[in-house]
Amino acid sequence: MPAPTRKTIIAEQHIEQAIQHMPFYVVEYIRAKKRAALSPRTLSGYLHDFKRFFDWLRQEGFTTAERNADIPYAVLETLKKTDVEMFVEMLMEEKIEKREGIYVQRSIDSTTRFIQSLKSLFNYLTQESEDEDGECYFYRNVMSKIKSPKKAESASSRSKRISANMLNGDERDEFLNFLRFDYVNTLDSRQAARFEHNRLRDIAILSLLLGSGLRVDEAAGLLINDLDMVHADVRAQRKGKKLDTVSITRTAMEDLQNYMAEREQLYKPDSKNLFLFLTKYRGKANAISVEAIEKIVKKYTMSFTKGREMSPHKMRHSFAKGFLDSGGSLIALRDQLGHNSIETTALYTNLSQEEQRFILRRMDGTKSEDIE
Repeated sequence: MPAPTRKTIIAEQHIEQAIQHMPFYVVEYIRAKKRAALSPRTLSGYLHDFKRFFDWLRQEGFTTAERNADIPYAVLETLKKTDVEMFVEMLMEEKIEKREGIYVQRSIDSTTRFIQSLKSLFNYLTQESEDEDGECYFYRNVMSKIKSPKKAESASSRSKRISANMLNGDERDEFLNFLRFDYVNTLDSRQAARFEHNRLRDIAILSLLLGSGLRVDEAAGLLINDLDMVHADVRAQRKGKKLDTVSITRTAMEDLQNYMAEREQLYKPDSKNLFLFLTKYRGKANAISVEAIEKIVKKYTMSFTKGREMSPHKMRHSFAKGFLDSGGSLIALRDQLGHNSIETTALYTNLSQEEQRFILRRMDGTKSEDIE
């Protein structure tokens, strides 16, 4: 079974620390959602949002409680729609320190996450909680009246934005061949030696991401016995701790086999260390972290594209587009990516339909300047 990643462990630690400063009903909510297998990273993010919300309630005088842990649920029950809208407006106007001295406005995605986390809490309190009489703590759910802010972006615009930061068509193979044969020529002797030590591992990681659509944390958590080299499958732990068998390309499996043949010699892990992807730190083999994989993707894609960095999530986008372009169905892609909803998977259709639309418009006699 895939092991928890470093980010998951950190999230679990944050949860246990954060709930010590939360009202009892939030602690109940967190425990209930953990039993329902909501991911620790999601719950950790929710607790960050709850803290900001409860801090705001005290700052704005909605409660006389001096600590967040002492805020009664009656305060949440009596909130008006305009009160919550005021909180949302504050979030949208708030400046976030991205790095020292650099502030940016909170994104719509971040604001939406706040709203969704509060909706989840209020749904629990008004539908799933239970007091001594078997009743919910309260029934008036003000969050049901709150809508998430809409992005001012069309599906076509989103498609173009994402496609600009993907590996499309033959670029996927060209990128991997660049790593196999040409990247070393861009390095000095010291850099080349360091690259050669991790070359098979890094190629295997990138080939797996491009050849499976796995999430970065799913790849980082893989164990040796999660590989099925006969059928070219891996066993991954999806969101909600659900185990799933994910098929990968034969190319990715070959790259994994090449890495596995040298894994012990390169990293000399303890016999109990079954993590698939390893890194050496202070002479000891450890599981590679999500952050390390993110840096690997960024470094190599910047070199290949001469400055256009990508993320593991863009690798996932690249796989999804290639899957659909090769004739895969939306339902098969949903299962491959581990989505719970076909609506989520459908977002990728615009990535694959741009070329078809371009050709059809050209067939229809549309002027080239109009196609753009």
